[in-house]
Amino acid sequence: MRVLRLPAIHHDANLVVVSGSMGNLLIDAGTSWYQGLQVERIKGVLGVDSTLDRILLTSKRYPCSGGAKHLATSFKDCVVHVHPDGQAALETGDFFTTWANRFDSDMPPVLTEKVTDGEVFVLGDGHVESIALPGHSSDGMGYWIPEQKMLVVGTLIPRADRPSRWDLPGGCLPDLIQSLKRVQKLRPKSLIPMQGPAIKGQNHIRDVLAQHLQFFQECLDNEGLVSRSVPRPAQTALWYTPHPPWPLEENESL
Repeated sequence: MRVLRLPAIHHDANLVVVSGSMGNLLIDAGTSWYQGLQVERIKGVLGVDSTLDRILLTSKRYPCSGGAKHLATSFKDCVVHVHPDGQAALETGDFFTTWANRFDSDMPPVLTEKVTDGEVFVLGDGHVESIALPGHSSDGMGYWIPEQKMLVVGTLIPRADRPSRWDLPGGCLPDLIQSLKRVQKLRPKSLIPMQGPAIKGQNHIRDVLAQHLQFFQECLDNEGLVSRSVPRPAQTALWYTPHPPWPLEENESL
């Protein structure tokens, strides 16, 4: 089984292509801004005549889901999966809870099938397991690839140096904390955040998770308020940007 991260373009989430002897799937779809380019990138990995069986979304948020309609149409019979809490928003093209309105974009409506905690997608020589990771939103999902001890975490960790927001529709600070603790118990060797480079190595992952957990716990202890030292997020941001900046790479000191 082969796993390849297609780095995020601008506001898009990272796309992860997983191909096996019995099929191919994609984790997250990016925005609708670069959907044509994303199709070309996926075909460049799988081959022009290859099929894509399903798209697994980590969230209904526009950076993860906006391109799902176009990608599903471009690959015949491709099924889009999202947590049940995100189905209504995607199928009606709700540009408020998906946050598409903040990007001055429409949300292309797309038919979906539900994915819940513990489902297994078999690819022949490997498989992908779904893990519920609410917090940024109630429909937050992660996807565990046990053969590589890799977890695609989506909006739970927007980037190694950017903690997630919980003040958007469906967000919950205590859930963020519990979801990160669940990730810790898996002891992954690689994390794929929503954007930015993969977080690799158990020591680096341990430090990143600890810093995110400390941030959220301090906010929880402060009655859910973020420290005044943290700048107000941009209108499109699904994350906070701490000041001073957190390290992005492992070789930067915490």
